[in-house]
Amino acid sequence: MAITTYDELKSSIANWLNRDDLTAVIPDFITMAEAQIARDVRHWRQEKRVSTTADERYENLPLDWLEMIQIQLSAGGRLQAISAEGLQKLREESSTAQKPKYYRLTSDQIELYPVPDTSYEISMQYYARIPALTSTDTANWVLTYYPDIYLYGSLLHTAPYLADDQRTTVWASLYKAAVDALNQDNEKSRVSGPLRMGIPG
Repeated sequence: MAITTYDELKSSIANWLNRDDLTAVIPDFITMAEAQIARDVRHWRQEKRVSTTADERYENLPLDWLEMIQIQLSAGGRLQAISAEGLQKLREESSTAQKPKYYRLTSDQIELYPVPDTSYEISMQYYARIPALTSTDTANWVLTYYPDIYLYGSLLHTAPYLADDQRTTVWASLYKAAVDALNQDNEKSRVSGPLRMGIPG
């Protein structure tokens, strides 16, 4: 059967399990798969760019933030990531407010150093968390283009219920192959050149 929506995914998982006592926990399997996918997948479809005005030491990260790609001042100058220890050392040397040069991540926020001495436009590129499937948000780009990742990832997380079922080893292998294929597609899209149209003679 086609797997294009949340309900179709749940039905497919139930069919593959061939058990009628796990229906209530199938959404949990999908949620666990989504957590695994967030750790395993990095794809250009996740990339987002936002701009904001920074005028304080701390600025909030986007709610769907997953991993930083880069952050820079819109007027020019990429901010460099720095450790908590490195930032503390710089603050001990100087606490003068200036144009920010460094950042670190802390408690769902970005800490800037130096503290901005005025308002600066900051542009941030990041990997966004893949939207979770729900009864109202029934599809996302992973389910649309790579439904096997959702299916095998969800089946893999049934292992605690299936005891020594040897199918879990197969599902783990199929999940890994699907994720590897997605990541390879991502690499190909980054290195492929522009499309050139030939003109017939």
